[in-house]
Amino acid sequence: MRRRTILLAAVLASGAAVQGLAAELQQVDVTGAWDVTITKPGGSISGLAILSQDGVTVTGMIGPALTDMMPVEGTVEGATLALRPRPRVGRTAAFATCALSGTHDRMSGTIDTDQGTIELARRQRAETR
Repeated sequence: MRRRTILLAAVLASGAAVQGLAAELQQVDVTGAWDVTITKPGGSISGLAILSQDGVTVTGMIGPALTDMMPVEGTVEGATLALRPRPRVGRTAAFATCALSGTHDRMSGTIDTDQGTIELARRQRAETR
């Protein structure tokens, strides 16, 4: 009887560990507004990204200001986000591709395969009174 109790406890503990790991690997939802900081050897620039996620597909806008944005598209796999800006004719982007990982509120990664870094911090909604 004691052996069965120990075996049952081990099975339950294993199940809890697997559930915890699965929760960590769940897909991050990147929908919303993000503060963006891009750092390259020449300095840093700040901006804004507004993203919308549908399954693994991400679309939205990114740029240095709300009035100066360009389309962006990408994918989410687990806690990893890959983005590609799509500048309009005559415009350039600060990066061609980026890969980020993180949580629901903060992500960081590299741009153009280690040519710099990028950080996203979810913007908090303004409190209404």
